[in-house]
Amino acid sequence: MQALAKTTKDELLEKIKSGKYMLFFSATWCPDCAFIKPAMPAIEAEYSNYQFIAVDRDENIDLAAELNVFGIPSFIAFENGEEIGRFVNKDRKTKEQVEKFIDSLN
Repeated sequence: MQALAKTTKDELLEKIKSGKYMLFFSATWCPDCAFIKPAMPAIEAEYSNYQFIAVDRDENIDLAAELNVFGIPSFIAFENGEEIGRFVNKDRKTKEQVEKFIDSLN
């Protein structure tokens, strides 16, 4: 998973303007983020049509606010720069819930 350095919304949208991307918002102190992280390599392998980008919410607090990400862990899917779905809340997420969300996008 590629990690996103501190960036603005405009810089992000320029980076993801073509292709399919899945943003994974988390933070190092978040126990619910730590819960899903071990499943992320398997999720990435299963959904290789997406490029996964890890976004540290604390390093990108302005970006998270602009994208209305107020709970973590959260996922936002983009295709060709347009948001196509989001799984954004403060609840713990299981591998199955994340897979169901991604399946719902297709």
